[in-house]
Amino acid sequence: MSRLTVVLSCGRKEPARLAAPFTDSPLVAKVLALAAGSAVSGQNSIEIIPTDRPTSGAALRQVFERVRTDYVLFVDTDTDVRLGQFALERLLDVATQTNAGLVYADHWVSCDGTTTEKPLADWQLGSIRDDFAFGPLRLISTAAARQAFDAYGPAADVQWAGRYDVRLKLSIKHPIVRLPEFLYTVLESKETAGTNSHFAYVDPKNAAVQKEMELVATEHLRRIGAYLEPVFEPIPLPKMRFEVEASVVIPVRNREKTIADAVNSVLSQKTSFPFNLLVVDNHSTDRTTAILREIAARDPRLVHIIPERLDLGIGGCWNEAVFSRQCGKYAVQLDSDDLYAGPDTLERIVAEFKRGPYAAVIGSYKVVDFNLNDLPPGLIDHREWTRENGRNNALRINGLGAPRAFMTELLRQNPFPNVSYGEDYSVAIRFSRRYEIGRIYDCLYLCRRWEDNTDAALPVAKINQYNTYKDRLRTIEILARQQMNANR
Repeated sequence: MSRLTVVLSCGRKEPARLAAPFTDSPLVAKVLALAAGSAVSGQNSIEIIPTDRPTSGAALRQVFERVRTDYVLFVDTDTDVRLGQFALERLLDVATQTNAGLVYADHWVSCDGTTTEKPLADWQLGSIRDDFAFGPLRLISTAAARQAFDAYGPAADVQWAGRYDVRLKLSIKHPIVRLPEFLYTVLESKETAGTNSHFAYVDPKNAAVQKEMELVATEHLRRIGAYLEPVFEPIPLPKMRFEVEASVVIPVRNREKTIADAVNSVLSQKTSFPFNLLVVDNHSTDRTTAILREIAARDPRLVHIIPERLDLGIGGCWNEAVFSRQCGKYAVQLDSDDLYAGPDTLERIVAEFKRGPYAAVIGSYKVVDFNLNDLPPGLIDHREWTRENGRNNALRINGLGAPRAFMTELLRQNPFPNVSYGEDYSVAIRFSRRYEIGRIYDCLYLCRRWEDNTDAALPVAKINQYNTYKDRLRTIEILARQQMNANR
């Protein structure tokens, strides 16, 4: 069998573009031309799949039925790629050495004369989110793919989730290997750079795509023994006594521009029960501390907490509030940048807890600018969360919604990890392993995006760090669910 087939999945009836180094490589030296819909014969070949659904299961089944080579290199549609020195040889060598099902590599991105590094994240068991970034080149072992298809069925009959399905099936029995070397350069323009939306997975126009992704992810969890049926443990009866019914928790550091707005949106809540506000001031160095002291002097419902510890992230600040004697029966989230959408938010959340009963309740939100003007994509309601499959689908996506609220007694048994990203996701997926979580699909929360917001314009290294951490949380959760299912 020959070594390599290069497949250009093309969503149009004309060839995608390959820069010269592809044809300069000794491995593809016999490729003389590119022609739409044709396969060039020879020891190594480039095939173009003329389909308007390059991510469909049908296209992928066609590829692996046709190829007669050891490996298939997939090149993304409409991508201009320039290979580095011996890049293909390096990918093939690593694939052979590791018996990998899939190999991908770091690369450069060149945009309008500026070239930057694009390192990627390492694959792990919990990397089952459908937006995991492999870059535009992915080398797949033909033998591994066919073994996966024999064991778990061919590429699923889907329009958009074909690649997702294949790499999840590959990952069960074969390594997915990242090569931390910059093997190629992707050429971009300002018009095409950064077109992926952080909120694409909750945009209503993507609903059909996301449903396919959910089906593929759910089947994967079934195959690896981590799927959970919609059968929930009863919520434990409370053993503790609380001074108030609910506490809003705001961790804060250096938010003098927004903290008063956040606090006032809480103190203006209209409720049928007593509540308070626990603000954990993580040693602010601007006017945040003074502002909080001024408000607390006027309204005793504001409990201003300054921790003794100096090593706390957002999760650690949450623990300071949750374990304080002033914390109420329910602990409800509000970030120091944000606002509740109306004066009935707290009342609605507590009513939903009691309607369940639930271990946690999560609402819906809008993204707004600093002046509270709506930003795309509008309401983010996470309707992909259903009672039947929400806790399985939660392992596919990067967030669960806001505001988030938890039973304090359960939080004290399962403290937040002391980190400043993913701390709430960690608790929510852990709770969902055993208990039911309630949802409110109306807008309860305004999430501000502005120049000083920590989620704005993150560098690539930080994005990788955050994604890797959430993948690690998913790995832990998958292992725990596999163990729970095995012990039943």
